[in-house]
Amino acid sequence: MLAVPLGLIVLVAVGDILAPPEVHLGPFLAAAPAITASFAGPRTTACIGAVAVLAQAVIAIVRTSLTDLNHSFQLTTLVLISVFVTLFAHRRERHEKELTQLRSVAQAAQQVVLRPLPRRIGPLHIASVYLAAEAEAQIGGDLFAAARAGQGTRFIVGDVRGKGLEAIGDAALLLGAFRSAAHRQADLATLVAYLEGTVASDLDDPGAAVSGTGSQSEAFITATVLDIPDDAPVVHLINCGHPPPLLLHKGQVTSLDVSDPAPPLGLAEFAAAPSAAETFPFEPGDVLLLYTDGVIEARDGSGAFYPLAQRMGTVPEDDAQGFVRHLQEDLLAYTPGGHLGDDAAMVAIERGLTARTSRAREVKPS
Repeated sequence: MLAVPLGLIVLVAVGDILAPPEVHLGPFLAAAPAITASFAGPRTTACIGAVAVLAQAVIAIVRTSLTDLNHSFQLTTLVLISVFVTLFAHRRERHEKELTQLRSVAQAAQQVVLRPLPRRIGPLHIASVYLAAEAEAQIGGDLFAAARAGQGTRFIVGDVRGKGLEAIGDAALLLGAFRSAAHRQADLATLVAYLEGTVASDLDDPGAAVSGTGSQSEAFITATVLDIPDDAPVVHLINCGHPPPLLLHKGQVTSLDVSDPAPPLGLAEFAAAPSAAETFPFEPGDVLLLYTDGVIEARDGSGAFYPLAQRMGTVPEDDAQGFVRHLQEDLLAYTPGGHLGDDAAMVAIERGLTARTSRAREVKPS
């Protein structure tokens, strides 16, 4: 990069020396330190400015003299411009350091709030991806988590109203409540009631509205809470106003729509919560996809929504990691410029073969 301003200085100096007396190219030397300030620090910018001033002095000596009025004004102007852009480079470098520190804090917050899911829990193979809508953001209002509960695994996937940094506080609250209670609550209905109470109590907190971390009247969280036992080919779930999970079974995609959905967390006062979870088959080799509305609301150039269920059926046979990676690449390729209008998250859960199932498959009929 330094070759650009240095080459410009040489080109302008030689051209000005060889030009006719009435032509003056010296003012173009100011571009050299200005260009340097856009990518280098203040010391490098100052050095390039000094080289430009030296070149202007050489031009003045060769063409007339340093005391010539025209060249004196050019030298003075070039010095002032070099000082100005050096200060600009110093300010930019300081802001870059602050931005680097903020990014490191954001990465630490991501690890605390939205912990990466393990690739395997019990008989389940897991893969997840989070795509934030806001530029430079790594986390937002979408959330997911997993926790062991006895002889099974519980999952939650949700979406806080809003996106970006404004929704991180509510997401952290719900995830913390889920992780602390998932292994203690006897059934999903009790767990969901606990989560509802946690979210509702935060919305009723007067300090939330004062601090700007929440809204007592408008905030809510859609979520799906699941329980997958290790020894039974089923999945139990309660849907709180969230897009239903999709099940891929032998190439066929089925939407797991519950008959008695619960309201989003934070709005339970307007409707009664379901009395029990609903059960769906989840056999070895099946893939269960949890996602947020940012996936199905992504649009292509013509405004058509992303056909998630249809695209799931075309994913090549692969493990959970490859499954999610393929959907992520397909989703970003579907949207113009790979830009999503909302945060998007996907969690793929593949039930592996249990020891009992493996032995049964090895036994051949007589």
